[in-house]
Order: sequence, then C-alpha cells, then structure tokens
Amino acid sequence: MTENIDQLKEAVERMHGCTAKLADTVYVSETFQDKVVWQGIVHVFNIKGNPLAKKCYAWSSPIEGSSKRRFFAVLHTPPIKSAQDAVKAAIIQEYKAK
Repeated sequence: MTENIDQLKEAVERMHGCTAKLADTVYVSETFQDKVVWQGIVHVFNIKGNPLAKKCYAWSSPIEGSSKRRFFAVLHTPPIKSAQDAVKAAIIQEYKAK
C-alpha cells in the first residue's frame, strides 16, 4: 500500500507540477443504473505550487489485459468538490473518450 501511495504522490506531482502530501483516504463507490462501475480508495493530497488548487484526489486502476496500472489525479476545482466527484468526472471523461 505504501508503494502505491508513493506512486500516486509522484503522479500528482508530475501531472500537476506541484508538491503533494497525503492528507486523507476515502472509500468511494460509484454506481450507474444501479450497477457499481468503480469502487476503491481515493487518496486525498494537499498540494503546493499549483495555481488552480490546494487539493488533489488520486487513485489507480488496473489496465485491462496488463499488469500495469493507470493513475488518476484530479484537482479539487469546480465542479469537483469531493473524491466522489473526482471519480465520477474521470469515469465520464473516459466514456467520452471512447
């Protein structure tokens, strides 16, 4: 778990050009039409050096058919007000990209 947190911290810092410090962990379960589409732990980081936000939500998910993971780092900027919002926004963005 610590290794994953270190990787998430690095991803946040790389993606958003800031420094990050773990502040909290939150369990999120996102459903659509009464089916769970994602569930897991989202790590909340306090960040410094990013002009848009002071907080970032980060998690990773396995890449289907691979042993690698995809890292997500979503800034706490409107309309993102929570870890739940961050996960929902990432799911919507992935859906639109397909």
